[in-house]
Amino acid sequence: MAGPIPPAQPPPEEPARNPHHPPPLLWRWRRNPLRRRTDLVQAWIAVGLFLAVLTATPAAVVLVGDAAHRHFEQSARHQADTRHRTTAVLVHDAPRHPEPGSVEAKKSLYPVAVRFTDRRGHTRTAEADVEPALTAGNTIPVWVSDEGELTGPPLTKEEVRDHTKGYAVLAAIAVPLAGAAAYACAHRRIERHNLAQWGAAWARTAPRWSTSP
Repeated sequence: MAGPIPPAQPPPEEPARNPHHPPPLLWRWRRNPLRRRTDLVQAWIAVGLFLAVLTATPAAVVLVGDAAHRHFEQSARHQADTRHRTTAVLVHDAPRHPEPGSVEAKKSLYPVAVRFTDRRGHTRTAEADVEPALTAGNTIPVWVSDEGELTGPPLTKEEVRDHTKGYAVLAAIAVPLAGAAAYACAHRRIERHNLAQWGAAWARTAPRWSTSP
């Protein structure tokens, strides 16, 4: 007959870490017989890249953001100088939406031929996106370039700001990614070097293990 079930025991306590030993992440810095010179080189590469990323990221954000802001501001001024708003008349009826009054119908646009006059007084015809169910003869506002082609409105201050922020964020992401890629490349080369060194050492040692006495 089986004896009584022994009471549950508490889990064993984890041994306290020796305060004189560095944490596991710093093992490459600790002197020990198994540490290779390449381990120390890899540790220094990691430190150098980390410091480089910390330094380069803010600088890249400022430089890229400033360059993007100047570029888009210049584009906005050029567009404002070379585009003008006018009125176009629908030449044909716009298609009707299958579900009039729906959310999709309010967001839908259909390409329809329109007639407008450019800055030189020439009458032109082109296609513009219009709301469904508009009939011929209705007018819509359009933007026209100096070449007499339909185009979009000039960039607004909000759009310039949003584009600038987008490029600044890309720069903030790109620098750490470049640092990580550089470390991965260095790690791969060091690993290949270590494997080659290990293979050479084994080639010298293997005959002594495999030779019969």
